Amino acid sequence: MNRFLLALGALGLVFGLVFGLLMGFVPIVAVALLVWLVAIAVDRLRRRRSPASSSGVGAAVGAYAAAFVVVMLLIQLVPYGRAHANPETTGEPQWANARTRELMVNACYGCHSNEVEYPWYANIAPISWGVQHHVEEGRGAVNYSEFGTSRGHWDETIEVILEGEMPPAYYTRFGLHPEADLTDAEIEELIAGLRATPGLGEHEDHDDHEDHEDDQDHEDDEDDD
Repeated sequence: MNRFLLALGALGLVFGLVFGLLMGFVPIVAVALLVWLVAIAVDRLRRRRSPASSSGVGAAVGAYAAAFVVVMLLIQLVPYGRAHANPETTGEPQWANARTRELMVNACYGCHSNEVEYPWYANIAPISWGVQHHVEEGRGAVNYSEFGTSRGHWDETIEVILEGEMPPAYYTRFGLHPEADLTDAEIEELIAGLRATPGLGEHEDHDDHEDHEDDQDHEDDEDDD
């Protein structure tokens, strides 16, 4: 096998893995692996047709380039990531003020709502797969467009923002979504607004559960008397 082709394939896998890690979607590396396998097939076909042909750097680059084009064209046929659906809003928190909602839209609505604005690159596989995966994962955890009408970790909103988990680092990496890259002052303003928004306060659900248990214990004591 062409050793230059092996080197290109290895570099492609490393690039795919690093890019996938940076963008929060590691499965992208599978595309790099597919390109490598197709490049090997192309190189073998070329050698079978022309046994005396060169097997140097030029041949390796040509096979890899041809494989890349073929794979990129084929994966565009995969329907996943092209729906760009935004279901109807069925509920939304009673935000403390308009500014709180504005900051939440900027920082979180890109994945945690039914008002997702899909960027142009969401039409190009495999990046479109990553975008779709992030939206599905985000809506599955908490969907602010279905507040009170679906299950979600509402009471963890403040916690994940304070811990820097939301928005995730990949969301604003490489200058993407600059509106979501909140300043320290904006984060403080957002947290204050969230604490004043019913249903989004820290440990609010936990406190309600404890109150319910206390009431139940009190009723049991009265029954015993």
